[in-house]
Amino acid sequence: MKAIKKIFNIYNKSSLILRIIIGIILGAGLAFLIPQASWIAMLGTLFVGALKAIAPVLVAVLVAASLCQGSAKFDRRFGLVIFLYLFSTVLASVAAVVASFIFPQTITLSKELLTDTAAPAGVGEIFNGLLLNIIANPVEALTQGNYLGILFWSVIIGLALKRFAGEITREVMRNFSDAVTQVVRWIINLAPFGILGLVFSAVSESGIDIFVTYGKLMLLLVCTMLTVALIINPLIVALSLRCNPYPLVFRCMRESGLTAFFTRSSAANIPVNLSLCEKLGLDRDMYSVSIPLGATINMDGAAVTITIMTLATAHTLGIEVSFPAALLLSFLSALAACGSSGVAGGSLLLIPLACSLFGISDQVSMQVVGVGFITGVIQDSMETAINSSGDVLFTATAEYISLKKQGKALPGFLQGRKHNGGKTDQP
Repeated sequence: MKAIKKIFNIYNKSSLILRIIIGIILGAGLAFLIPQASWIAMLGTLFVGALKAIAPVLVAVLVAASLCQGSAKFDRRFGLVIFLYLFSTVLASVAAVVASFIFPQTITLSKELLTDTAAPAGVGEIFNGLLLNIIANPVEALTQGNYLGILFWSVIIGLALKRFAGEITREVMRNFSDAVTQVVRWIINLAPFGILGLVFSAVSESGIDIFVTYGKLMLLLVCTMLTVALIINPLIVALSLRCNPYPLVFRCMRESGLTAFFTRSSAANIPVNLSLCEKLGLDRDMYSVSIPLGATINMDGAAVTITIMTLATAHTLGIEVSFPAALLLSFLSALAACGSSGVAGGSLLLIPLACSLFGISDQVSMQVVGVGFITGVIQDSMETAINSSGDVLFTATAEYISLKKQGKALPGFLQGRKHNGGKTDQP
């Protein structure tokens, strides 16, 4: 008994990334050694099933609990921060659409499930299905994995609770949200076993070439995220402040993005971001709210992941995606990204929401989630680094815009002057 407990403790204390890598290696190795061992593939089936079961509850609870929480009134800077968060997330999704059209990717899926999906006849059918799914019975939406309906009713219920709920009810919602998030953490803690089963199934069916496909997909995800972090976001800052944005961009990436890359959690990186905001001399009343909020709604990397994985699924199934449909996907992916949870791999659970836009079945989209955990060894770390560093980047940008409107000077490091080496960069 003590030996089992010791092994359990070692497993929990080891890095999830390391465990997933080991799972990938073991899955591939076992596929060559004992390809007929179907019970190994069952591990992947159980893992995908657990994700499929908890994902609708996660979306419903997180969105409703977030909206029902009360908030104080803030000045225009706060509204500007929200705008920058959402605007950058939409642009990130658009960049992912462009990248997917230029470099289309496919994903290896179980052949017996591919017949479950039929391509929509056109944009009109997509919109018709979209509206019908939105107003679906909320209980049916939960049981059937209708993420559009789940999202719609969660927003409505969350706004109603915000107006009428007392503090006890709000606390219950917070506790319920924390509990569901913890359940997700437990499931993801078992991801290495699920990945082992998924890799075993994929390699035994398609051979080692499966990793070439995943490698190309991972490369597209990482390159698109770097484009967002090094071109699109700096361009937003440059147009807003009329100055060279890269000193601020690189500082945020160095002091926030680096730690977020290894923690793989925007929520866990909140203390690091608060400390960086203090070093930048920002208004504490402002960043103490905008940084935690950014960990929830500033999801550039998540938007890239959701969009590229969804379009890769559409390309695999032979679904023709028109420009209007792709544009609609950009906004839907941005909206879905804002609802992703603060746990490792949280954005992957929102892929079915975007896939449902093209009539892709829940069974197929949850397979894509499983593929996402394989590419997530690198993708999720990059995604979190971009998301978290962007929280500070846009919080600082909003405050510096306010300073310029007041006729005050920007901090020295944005004006080409050497950083003073102190703890703050007060203007």
